[in-house]
Amino acid sequence: MKLGIKISLGIFSFLVVVLIGYVIYLYISLKSAADQMYEPREPIQEVSVVDQRGGGDFSVDMENKEPFNALIMGVDERENDRGRSDTMIVLSVNPAKKSVLMLNIPRDTRTTIVGHGTEDKINHAYAFGGVNMSVQTVEQFLDVPIHYYMKVDMEGFAQIIDLIGGVDVNNPFAFEYEGYKFEQGNIHLDGSAALGFSRMRYDDPKGDLGRNDRQREIIKQALKNTVQVSNVFQFESLLGKVGDHVRTDITFDDMKKMFTNYRTVMEHIDSVEIKGTGKKIDGIYYYMVEQSERDRIHQLLEEHSK
Repeated sequence: MKLGIKISLGIFSFLVVVLIGYVIYLYISLKSAADQMYEPREPIQEVSVVDQRGGGDFSVDMENKEPFNALIMGVDERENDRGRSDTMIVLSVNPAKKSVLMLNIPRDTRTTIVGHGTEDKINHAYAFGGVNMSVQTVEQFLDVPIHYYMKVDMEGFAQIIDLIGGVDVNNPFAFEYEGYKFEQGNIHLDGSAALGFSRMRYDDPKGDLGRNDRQREIIKQALKNTVQVSNVFQFESLLGKVGDHVRTDITFDDMKKMFTNYRTVMEHIDSVEIKGTGKKIDGIYYYMVEQSERDRIHQLLEEHSK
């Protein structure tokens, strides 16, 4: 064999080894970041929807692109204080329809807190019992299973928005909040501005419902931008930088399947508003949702999952 051919084969073999080594490194890095975020829920104890569906086995067949429901919680945790889930957004994801149905549960919604034996604001479930109690309470409130959850703190929310290049939203009216001036119309927001945009409610004519509208708009655009994360290198960067601020019960294997099998579902994102009325009980404001409205939302989620 000629010397030139031997050298070429040697270089080729070396490059193959380097490439294989780098792929292994990327895999380990991705898995490490995903494992840092992974926080499984405790065994389910007390949710009526579980009894109706066979003991709480809500596993999703990602290979066959089964639909699923996810709960996104934005929490504001402080030292020695678990905080509350100030944002609770349910996503119904249906790959067959290439569609996502999204809804906010207003944080002042009065409902039974599962496992606590009281009726209270739904966002207090997190303060009383963390993720597990929050998920169970949402499942009972909507009478649908929650297959996955994702908990994001405020700093993590801003970082995620920055990592996907910000978001473009349509602002219905001009306002100022926390040093930011938000003009009416189409505007681009970085992470910090998006956080302020999503938190203001007292100057909104719709109050907390208007805040919910803006939160859904940000999540909608963030989901669409995330689809543009087109390769494993960007995915590694995204996971690595938000690992300290995000917790989820989505395993690394399921993340990989979502990344490859569920990307097209973001083509069509609809949102729905839970209707209710404000009421003070013992001097405390609550958002009251009638059973008929809960039934309507339940039916929308059920139909979307078919």
